[in-house]
Parts: sequence; structure tokens; C-alpha cells
Amino acid sequence: MTYVVTVETCIPDGAPDLDELGRVGAVVLLERGFGSVAGAEGPDGVEVDVFDVAIAGHPRGLLLTVSVAAPSLEAAEDAVGAVTQEILDRTDQLTAWVVVSSEVRLHTDRARESLEAADGPDAPPSDPAVRRARHTAPPAGTPGTDGADGGAALPDVVEETPDPEAEILAMAPALRSFDPAVFGTGPDTARLAAGALVHAAEVLIDELCDDVQALAEEDTDVAACEGHLWHLDRLPARHADRYDELFARRFLVTAVALTTRFTDGSFRRLGCLADELVLRFLVEQAHVALDLYDLLDEEVAAALERFRVHVLDRPHQGTDEDTAPLGFGSWFTPFGADRYVHPYAADSALDEPAGEYREEAGGA
Repeated sequence: MTYVVTVETCIPDGAPDLDELGRVGAVVLLERGFGSVAGAEGPDGVEVDVFDVAIAGHPRGLLLTVSVAAPSLEAAEDAVGAVTQEILDRTDQLTAWVVVSSEVRLHTDRARESLEAADGPDAPPSDPAVRRARHTAPPAGTPGTDGADGGAALPDVVEETPDPEAEILAMAPALRSFDPAVFGTGPDTARLAAGALVHAAEVLIDELCDDVQALAEEDTDVAACEGHLWHLDRLPARHADRYDELFARRFLVTAVALTTRFTDGSFRRLGCLADELVLRFLVEQAHVALDLYDLLDEEVAAALERFRVHVLDRPHQGTDEDTAPLGFGSWFTPFGADRYVHPYAADSALDEPAGEYREEAGGA
């Protein structure tokens, strides 16, 4: 089964924050390390295949999303964490860095689908933590799990149901680049909107990793993969046959870079048209999360829209958006010399006909 593991790494305690050059350098070093890794070893020597790695830097370390094929969630998490630490240890400039966490994060949309598709006494529990415990438990009949082989039966999983609103509110401080005033509402609603955006960033990146993996496994483009993707098949449809694996990787890196700048305090302005699309997907994902937990009302929806408009920051430098929209080949081209686009994704304007990005993307 394919899992997307999120790994957080951290620089040594007491070390100064990484500047932009330091973050880019650390990303390059870790990418080189993973470039020589085709697989990893999980618990009890279980083999885990590494398919894809996306890395973004922040002032206190790196955030990785690693797609792997593994027989279990536990094997995926342990193997990816171990191989990341091994790469850090053998890289001279990163030997003092540590892996803080390595985990598979649950998808909000998938949780909703599983609940809506099931009915009756065998329906999955509504609490994601309990569902995760159930999925990772040994199968029935495993020695020591149900008494069938002389072992004591495991107790039922009993966990207190978390408060989704409290959990989302607790994420709000992580949106460090924005003052609550940008939401144009009361402090409670602003915190809820900010927390939903941070939560949405985690889910969006996980799901974009899945999209990259789907295109890689089928060696195809979005046009031929319609209906099997989370987000990329919602991009402007006329270019669907050009959204291939490389494009998907660049879009994923753009999403990681933008959400990192949102949460590390360094965001100033959107860098390119791909940033605009990531912003649209991010706000839409925040709506999904809030709606899932029955927390989406008109006030918080309006707050998210004010945030979106604030971040769009139009007009863009060097672009007359009414008369010269940028074509498909310019989606990753910086709006100006002062705009940031991750080096992996950035390009120069290509010889493409002007596209109808604004019209098809809904002006996002």
C-alpha cells in the first residue's frame, strides 16, 4: 500500500534560525541524500520502497513529504524516519540535526467518504484516531490478540473523542505571517479561520503527494487520469494533457514553499500564477475541513474570503492582467525580481500562446 509520510526535522537547540540561503542549501543536501535511496528498512527488516520526496525549508529545519510503498502504516513511518535520520547523520553539514516526527497524517476528505459510504453496526468510528488504531491493529487470529492461540485478548480501543474545534483553534498561532486583522472579523472567528488554513495546508500537501504518485505510477497526465486525483484535475481543463508528473512535482513544491512562508513568518507576496492556484485550493480545503466538523458558517466563510483577497495582492508587478494574461508556460515564472518561487519549480517565460488562466481558474 502507498503511504505519504510527513517528516519534520530540526536544527540543534540553540542554533540560530536558518536564513533563506541556509534553507535552500539544506534542502539541496537532503535531496541529494534521498537521490541515492531507493528503499528503506522498517520494523523487523520489512522492506519499504521510496517513490517520491518533496522537501521545504523553514527557519528551524526541514519538512519532508515522502511517498512510499509499505506493508503497514507503522512500517512506513518507522522506515522513513530512520532513513531520514541516517541521511542527516552522514551529511557533514546536517549531522547535528534530528528527526522530530515521522507520521502518516489522515486525509479529511477520505475520512468523510468512508463515513458517508458506510452504514449500520459495522460503520467505521467517527473519531479519526480510533479509526487509525483500528486499521493498524494486528488482524484477528494473530497470536496474542484474541486468545485463540493462548494469548490474552487485547482490550477494545477506548479513546476520548477529541474536540475538532479546539484542535483547529490550537493550530491558529502557526499562521505566523498574518495578523488576525486580515480576516476582518472577531478574534474567535479569526482564530478558527487561521487554524483551518493551517490544517488545510497539511491535508493539501498530503493529497498533492498522492496526485504526484498517481501520475508517476500510471506514467500519464491529468487528462488520462481524470477522476483518480485529489486536486490536479481541478486545474484549468484545456491544459490537462500537459499536467504530467514533472508538472505535478513542481506544483507540489510550490504548495510546500507557499504554505511554509505562510507559517514561518516570511511571506510577503505571491510569487507566481501557480501560487494563486495553490491559494485557491488551500482556502477551498479549509472550507471542507470546517464543513466536515459543522464549523463553517457565513462569518468564517467571509473571513476566509477576506484572507484570500488580501493575499492575492493585485495588480502583479509587470503584468497588465486585463490585457496580457500569462500563458500556461508562465505559471511558474516569478511576477518580478522581488518575488519568490522555489528554485525547483521556477522557470522563465516560455514561448507559449497567452492562455486564459484567469477565465478558467475563476480569477483565483
